[in-house]
Amino acid sequence: MKTAAPIRALAALAPASVLAITAALLIAAASLTAGANELDDRASIAAMLDDFHAAAADADRERYLGHFTEQGVFMGTDDWERWPLPEFTEYVAGRFENGGGWEYHPESRHIAFDSSGDTAWFDEIAVSPRWGRFRGTGVVLRTDGGWKLAHYSLTALVPNEQFREVSELTRQGFAARDEKDR
Repeated sequence: MKTAAPIRALAALAPASVLAITAALLIAAASLTAGANELDDRASIAAMLDDFHAAAADADRERYLGHFTEQGVFMGTDDWERWPLPEFTEYVAGRFENGGGWEYHPESRHIAFDSSGDTAWFDEIAVSPRWGRFRGTGVVLRTDGGWKLAHYSLTALVPNEQFREVSELTRQGFAARDEKDR
């Protein structure tokens, strides 16, 4: 019988060889599973971030804030805008109160994971119909409730060709604010 020959050959191998082959097969299977899990996690994170933006556009406070961890922080575009979740909750409630949120549509997104697979970070280019292009960056954590934002930072983008003009405007703006605060 031809099929018995490979089985006899495998049985004739030294036990250490059999163990090495078995270990290699198990490692390969684990790598395939990890790769599939990472793809699933990337899709889950992308879906969470898409819903985060959609909830803001819908002015859905509970859904929007529900994407943050309890210790979550939102970093806005102004230098003073560092919003721990309790303060951000108040701000969002006021902004969403009359049904007005904000709209950002991601154009591109990159996601990376730490070695545990329970922490990821991302960057995305998001476009606001009203304000233009921004970069969102953040850290997400795997929780019992799915992936949640621990940190989100929104940065206004400036083309290098216009940076000199924009930097002069920002210097003037901060100087005027500092003078007013004296």
